[in-house]
Amino acid sequence: MFIKVFANRQFHIMKIDEEKFAENFGKKIREVRIKAKLSQEMLANDANIPINQVGRIERAEINTSINTIYKLAKALGIDVKDLFDFEKKD
Repeated sequence: MFIKVFANRQFHIMKIDEEKFAENFGKKIREVRIKAKLSQEMLANDANIPINQVGRIERAEINTSINTIYKLAKALGIDVKDLFDFEKKD
């Protein structure tokens, strides 16, 4: 019984961490996009992804693919690793 409760608690903590990661990633995309003076539509067009996808990523409504992350970084003119720079702050 204790192990099951502990396992459930670990899952809950891990889920919160995953949600926070997605939120931080979305905030980073938004921060870099605004700094580059790009609208969501402009970024989507430059990255060749659906327009609504940028907003959904920024709001942490979806997890995105590696390919999309690469396209976003390229469209923003930064290295992919820079999109994950938020981890150093948390």
